[in-house]
Amino acid sequence: MSLSKNEVLKQNDPVLAGAISQALADPALDHFSTDDEQFLKFHGVYQQDDRDQRKAGKHYQMMIRGRIPGGVMTADQWLTFDDLATQHGNNTLRITTRQSIQFHGVLKSGLRPLIQKINESLLSTLAACGDVNRNVTAPPTPAYTRAREQVFADSVRLAHALAPWTGAYHSIWIEGVQLKLDEPAHRDFVDPLYGRTYLPRKFKASFVIPPVNDMDIYTNDLGLIAVVEGDQLLGYNLAVGGGMGRTHGNVQTFPRLADVIGFFRREQLVEVAKAVLTIHRDFGDRANRKHARLKYVVEERGAAWVHAEVCRRAGDVLTAVRRFEFTTTGDIYGWQRAVDDSLFLTLFVESGRVKDVPGRALKTALRQVAARFPQIEFRLSANQNVILARIRPADRDALTALLATHGVKTEQQASVLHAAAMACPALPTCGLALAESERMLPGLIDRIEKLGAELGLGGEEIIIRSTGCPNGCARPYMAEIAFVGKAPGRYQLWLGGNAAGTRLNRVYRDTVKDPEIEAELRPVLARWKNERLPGERFGDYCSRIVLPEQIKAGAAGDVAPAPLSR
Repeated sequence: MSLSKNEVLKQNDPVLAGAISQALADPALDHFSTDDEQFLKFHGVYQQDDRDQRKAGKHYQMMIRGRIPGGVMTADQWLTFDDLATQHGNNTLRITTRQSIQFHGVLKSGLRPLIQKINESLLSTLAACGDVNRNVTAPPTPAYTRAREQVFADSVRLAHALAPWTGAYHSIWIEGVQLKLDEPAHRDFVDPLYGRTYLPRKFKASFVIPPVNDMDIYTNDLGLIAVVEGDQLLGYNLAVGGGMGRTHGNVQTFPRLADVIGFFRREQLVEVAKAVLTIHRDFGDRANRKHARLKYVVEERGAAWVHAEVCRRAGDVLTAVRRFEFTTTGDIYGWQRAVDDSLFLTLFVESGRVKDVPGRALKTALRQVAARFPQIEFRLSANQNVILARIRPADRDALTALLATHGVKTEQQASVLHAAAMACPALPTCGLALAESERMLPGLIDRIEKLGAELGLGGEEIIIRSTGCPNGCARPYMAEIAFVGKAPGRYQLWLGGNAAGTRLNRVYRDTVKDPEIEAELRPVLARWKNERLPGERFGDYCSRIVLPEQIKAGAAGDVAPAPLSR
């Protein structure tokens, strides 16, 4: 088997050090080599450039992603990240769809000071990217049951259990020392979990508590669906083999929902998770990175094979799947009360970008909240919002007033379409973007709202997501309406996901120009209004009527047909 270039790099440098330290120490360099660019990902760093300025040459900059298990930060940690965004980034914080924070616009000279400060705050960037387990996600809503506290504790425990052991991270970013790669300890290093060459591609693990599917659990390689009786967490239903990424024009790549293959007890969590991860390690495709995700192993070998392999590796731990149901993927906005009688408040963040804009200085407001109320926790949602938790009831009025001073509302923060929308960053920072996403979507939502009002559909919630390319970072293939970039100003239009996050959507139009989007949506929205069943959502109507009609007519995009229901 001919290995991909990334596999050869990992094989030759199993500590993942490359020549990063030498490049950091050379002020004449404004970027890293192409080989080191791959090693940097394991350290939580993507090398990018400002694509708005490419006509004048490449202006290199870095994107740095934190590893924040379960998306929970202290007020002091939030202040640290805020400072770093101002000092070294573009003065914004980007909440990711995996409950982390990204810094954009960081120059090479600011890279090491930024990562050092993150580690001093007791967080990290190690394994936030790369061919390893990424940030472990878990329901961020503060505990209104004791079982919810247990799920969060399990997410932190699993994050530590699945972390890589390489010493290069501490050496490069904390000590500022280049490892001597010819020494046996480094040359012959084998990670005790990942092995010498780590995983064939990234691995995503997540927890969720039914009936709320706020983590989009079926999109993960490893999904852990909590089974709760009364107030006691019994264990988890195990879901394996989900993933969003695909490539335009390549029908061998496709989004896939995970299969739920069994139930196991809580005390078996780490063993079961390691079994699933090592299946990916041992059977994933190391020759073709487009075919290297665990979802293709599960798709091709089958759920029964995976069940047997998990039991072989972790013991005979899986029993019959316990009953569960999902009803929503959304966040709960506004003021709520936790089980310990404290309050929590979910704040809407447009496309996850925490910044100051005229009339709504969200970045400044959150900084002042962290400074004035140090006991508050900052919890990041997989829908790219911020939850302020552990608020004392006596502080509610003062906190509300502080936010209002900066134009940040606590009630009616956004329209239903904006509140349910999600976008990836895309241009100008992401090197993979084919079209706009974050900068495009808010204005497009406004246009769709206007169209809906014309049709008498004002106030109807529709989950709308966009990405600048087909890799699926904003989980577009689960949305009721999705726009997937194909070229500047051109998008694939996908329809038919559902509110519970249990069904893939499907290509409705292979290419739509941005100015023509309303014309494409108008007849479908009009039919939904006139033909839907009582209470039927747009995605459900499209799955029931529009997409089957399209399939019958023989319309096809460049992807394999997705199932219309689970």
